[in-house]
Amino acid sequence: MPTKTKEKSKLNHVAADPGLFVHRLIAYIVLFVLCFICLFFFYVLIINSTHNNFTIQRGFTALPGKSFFVNLTNTTHDANIPVLSGLRNSLVVAACSAALSVYFSSLTAYAVYAYDFKGKNVLFAIVLLIMTMPTQVSALGFLNLMDKFHMTNTLWPLILPSVAAPSVVFFMKQFMDSSLPREIIEAARIDGSGEFYTFNRVILPILAPGMAVQAIFSFVASWNNYFIPALIIDDAKMKTMPILIAQLRSADFLKFDMGKVYMMIFIAILPVMVVYLCLSKYIVRGVALGSVKG
Repeated sequence: MPTKTKEKSKLNHVAADPGLFVHRLIAYIVLFVLCFICLFFFYVLIINSTHNNFTIQRGFTALPGKSFFVNLTNTTHDANIPVLSGLRNSLVVAACSAALSVYFSSLTAYAVYAYDFKGKNVLFAIVLLIMTMPTQVSALGFLNLMDKFHMTNTLWPLILPSVAAPSVVFFMKQFMDSSLPREIIEAARIDGSGEFYTFNRVILPILAPGMAVQAIFSFVASWNNYFIPALIIDDAKMKTMPILIAQLRSADFLKFDMGKVYMMIFIAILPVMVVYLCLSKYIVRGVALGSVKG
């Protein structure tokens, strides 16, 4: 009952102030337009995945077609484009990369946050400098290194480097500065808790919202990664979804099927959407977690 009374008073306040009403109306219109722009392309993708190549080439139609299962069958049964193995490879790489990146980067950020040692600021500055280095700069050296280790045409070169993720270290360090009281760490040490036990049992639950946000970003970045897998992998059975999509897109024009392309992209974004829907609640929780320190 008090909540309803409070909401009514807010509505009355807005109605009594025409300027505030106009500002809120403009804000809602802008948000609606942005939401429409973001979701419209997903709608186009889903609609086009239900049409065949001939219908798509005639132009966009807002109504779904009848070729969804035909496109799905043609895509999954294409001998030259192993979609199921590509989906499996991308899931393994993205899931493992996200897990390793989030855990070890949080552990590194915890060491920088919880310990005072000589060169601490210099070490953190080096981490920030590494963030500015493009992947293309070290790609050739990385490829030669993987070739010497005989790890080409495997998924390990796509998973193991995620242990060192400077951007995730930086984010988690800032997240700890704003949301993790040092008193909790000191209290755990006084109680005789070991450092790894403190991190895994005490600190990780507090960091869960920030880690979930970074898990989403790491998963999506690894899922959409095309450059490094294209250099490392030649075996068709080990290719990931971005490589297969590019391979299908660059097919012969006479054999080019837009329905299969849209279906392939639709299949590729489904895991990303599922991961986001499962972890998105932690984004809102991460905003509210700042009240812990107070």
